[in-house]
Amino acid sequence: MADRAFLSIGEVLNLLKEEFPDITISKIRFLESQGLLDPERTASGYRKFYDADVERLRWILRQQREHFLPLKVIKGKLGAEPGSEGAEEAVRVEGGASRSPVVAGAGLGRAPSGASMTGEELCRASGLQADELAQLERFGLVAAGRSVGGMPYYDEDALLVASLAAGCMKFGVEPRHLRMYRTAAEREAGFFEQLVLPMLKQRNPESRQQALETIEELSRLGEGLRRAMLRLALRGYLE
Repeated sequence: MADRAFLSIGEVLNLLKEEFPDITISKIRFLESQGLLDPERTASGYRKFYDADVERLRWILRQQREHFLPLKVIKGKLGAEPGSEGAEEAVRVEGGASRSPVVAGAGLGRAPSGASMTGEELCRASGLQADELAQLERFGLVAAGRSVGGMPYYDEDALLVASLAAGCMKFGVEPRHLRMYRTAAEREAGFFEQLVLPMLKQRNPESRQQALETIEELSRLGEGLRRAMLRLALRGYLE
């Protein structure tokens, strides 16, 4: 911590950036707007993050990254301190509340999202421009989860993709270039589905839970392999 007892939102961002490269001030504000964070304010309205606030944020981000938990589930588990039995239970949500990383259409289903944003709110939270969001939608990278009165609403999966895409665009990457990630994810999802299909055919809660846990572990291992393969492919440029 700094000399004072608390950190500003910018200092929190710098503190967590190494562990969570995609974290942004907009995302921290969004988590607060969803009721997951409640930092104190100075007399002039600036946020004050104490040690407990930073650890709470760190725990939330880890649940999203490592266990693919929707915000609604994370929020329901925040009554337990990070690292406690209650918090650990968050990674074993029964009845399909824990969401597999398989993309929509892979046949494993999805739990309702805890977030709901308009396109304007999504752009503000992710740093995208409206035309960039439209391009991401055109290439199938972001999609609204539901529509109310003709107004599309987006969940935290859309926010995550939009935030990562916005980060890529800072390096000159265009939305059309990001289609390769969607294609790779769909192929991986199809492969995972073949592996767990025998479990799902048993049609009982234990087998379904085993299928979800298998997918989560395969996803974690696959992410590590992709990073390793990418380092090998780029070794000549990085050395």
